[in-house]
Amino acid sequence: MATSLLSLYSPAPSTAAPRLHCLSSHFKGNVRTLKANASPFPSIKLFHHKENQRQPLTVVNSSASGVQVASGSSQNVRFRLDNLGPQPGSRKKAKRKGRGHAAGQGGSCGFGMRGQNSRSGPNVRKGFEGGQMPLYRRLPKLKGIAGGMSAGLPKYVPVNLKDIAEAGFQEGEEVSLESLKSKGLINPSGRERRLPLKILGDGELNVKLSFKARAFSSSAKEKLEAAGCSITVLPGRKKWLKPSVVKNLARAEEYFARKRAQSESADSPAPSV
Repeated sequence: MATSLLSLYSPAPSTAAPRLHCLSSHFKGNVRTLKANASPFPSIKLFHHKENQRQPLTVVNSSASGVQVASGSSQNVRFRLDNLGPQPGSRKKAKRKGRGHAAGQGGSCGFGMRGQNSRSGPNVRKGFEGGQMPLYRRLPKLKGIAGGMSAGLPKYVPVNLKDIAEAGFQEGEEVSLESLKSKGLINPSGRERRLPLKILGDGELNVKLSFKARAFSSSAKEKLEAAGCSITVLPGRKKWLKPSVVKNLARAEEYFARKRAQSESADSPAPSV
């Protein structure tokens, strides 16, 4: 009596035992795991295929309890020290240049046979176009001062008259950089800490105050003079110069002063006798 051989194939370990009803039929039991075998000897074989632990893992979801990953199967597996690995395609082998034809890059490593681009060291400089007039010289230069037209202008800490009126200064008080800081009207920081004060004319002021600042706008000066305020223009910070430059400037000033005195004495009429 010829009987087909049945073998039980399990792709993953399972705690539940396979159900086999009878061996009289060719495909009894679990239909997904039974298959016919052409061997003349009837037998049942159980194969347990272990999961490939070296298979790359990809992240499928993340939850508060921890990050889970998915292997080649449909089951989710947590990250462990024995299944960590790079993503497929994330690690590439570097090109072996300069190691002969066997490296796959040719004898010249992909840099060509001759020319400046095939030599060691840096390539051609930036903007070089083979000797013709480069683009940065073909275009016209920007007009004005580099960095903008306001780059060469002096910098100030500006304060308007309306802000001074709202600060609550009493009549006769002094308005300066220190008093504005104490009132909390300005709080210069960084580069602005060394900048002088400039009064601008936005707003009105009806209190007589004493102003001390480096500069005043024309409208602010007119309004302060109309309100009877006193204005004091503070001198600018003296520019530092080398001692040799200071000495040469002093000699030049002395020379021109002597020349002016000689010209004045020559222009004055001689006294009549």
